[in-house]
Amino acid sequence: MLCFNKITGEQTLKGIAALIKLLPTGTVFAFQFLSALLTNNGHCSDFNKVLTSLLLIGCAFSCCFSSFTDSYVGVDGKLYYGIVTKTGLWCFYDPNAKSVDLSSYKLRTSDFVHAFFSTFVFGVVAMLDKNTVECFYPAFLKYQAILLKVLPTVVGGMASAVFMLFPDNRHGIGYPPSKPTQNFTQNDLHKDLLESGSQSFAHKELHSGIKPT
Repeated sequence: MLCFNKITGEQTLKGIAALIKLLPTGTVFAFQFLSALLTNNGHCSDFNKVLTSLLLIGCAFSCCFSSFTDSYVGVDGKLYYGIVTKTGLWCFYDPNAKSVDLSSYKLRTSDFVHAFFSTFVFGVVAMLDKNTVECFYPAFLKYQAILLKVLPTVVGGMASAVFMLFPDNRHGIGYPPSKPTQNFTQNDLHKDLLESGSQSFAHKELHSGIKPT
C-alpha cells in the first residue's frame, strides 16, 4: 500500500507540474508565493478574501493576455515582445520595429482557443491550491485529494488534444523564447527555473496536508 501511495503521489506530482508548464512562468510564481500570504494560510477574513480574489483575477487575466502576445528578434539582436493584432505584431518599445516584417504575427483563431484554455487551466491549478480552497470553500477540502489524482490527468489530456487541433508557435510574455539572442543567452536557465518552480509548486500542494490514498 505504501508503494502504491508513493507511485500515485509521483504521478499526481508530474500531472500538476505538466499543467503548470502550460501557464506563463511569472503568473505561476506570483500565485505560488502570494496565495499563502494573501489567504493567511487558508484562514481568511473578509479582507483576505478580497485580496485573494484580486490575485485570482489578476493571474487569470495574465494567462489570457499572454496568449495574445508574441516575441521576435530585432535587427539589433535583442528580444522584443508585442501584442498581436489583426494586422500583425504591435511592439511599442522597439525603435527599429519598422525594419522588421511583423505582418506574419497576425491574430488567429488559435489565440482565442489558447487564451480560454490557459485561463481554464489556471482555474484548475487554483482549485488544487489548498490555501485558496480553504479560504473560499473549506468544506470542499475533503474532495481535494480525489481531485489531485483526477484533474491533472483529465485537464492535461484535454489541453493536449485542443492544442494539437489548434497548434500555436507563439512565444509570448511569460513563455520561453523560441531561440536565444545575444542579450538572452540564459534560455536554458529559464527553462530549468520553470521546471523547478513547477515541481516546487506541485510538491507543496501534494504535501500540504493532503495525501493521496
